[in-house]
Amino acid sequence: MKITRSEVEHVARLARLELSDSELDTFTGQMDGILAYVEKLNALDTEGIVPTSHAVPMENAFRPDQPADSIGVEAALANAPQRAESFFRVPKVIE
Repeated sequence: MKITRSEVEHVARLARLELSDSELDTFTGQMDGILAYVEKLNALDTEGIVPTSHAVPMENAFRPDQPADSIGVEAALANAPQRAESFFRVPKVIE
């Protein structure tokens, strides 16, 4: 599969990227190489192979919820750089 420069320009426009002529040439070659590799993968016989989402088996690493006492306001705010009464004080982010 050969990708054209105009297709790369189209993808760049969709991604809101402004590319120079040299970048378009570079990315056209790189994307063409990627698509050629994918084309090789498409040629493989995958009959009987179960689709997977991970290369290795995965298990949920979470522990079950256990009710516990809170650490308390003073312990929670012990290392706070700034505090206001029983709250963390943070810089204003909304005008």
